[in-house]
Amino acid sequence: MTTHPVSNPSSKQNLIKKVQESVLNKWVNDPHRMDKRVLSLLILANASDVLENAFAPLSDKDYELALRRVNSLLSLEYETECLKEGTNAVMWAVFNFFK
Repeated sequence: MTTHPVSNPSSKQNLIKKVQESVLNKWVNDPHRMDKRVLSLLILANASDVLENAFAPLSDKDYELALRRVNSLLSLEYETECLKEGTNAVMWAVFNFFK
């Protein structure tokens, strides 16, 4: 899928850094405790086929860890997640649409 490129290099680097930090340094195993914007960024970046580009500069060890953690998010049953108390059902429905 073709995506619109980020034309501002500084903004692009900030996004890449945010994605990398979120899966390597600030990871929480519970998606319901994650920052909703970061969770959305990860899932929608994957749906846009640009997530692996953000992981490309990582060492092999960090790359594998990042992919393993993202895959744990992608393997969730979004329809089940939206039924949990205190969740944003619309957000999970959007994730399910892009699955």
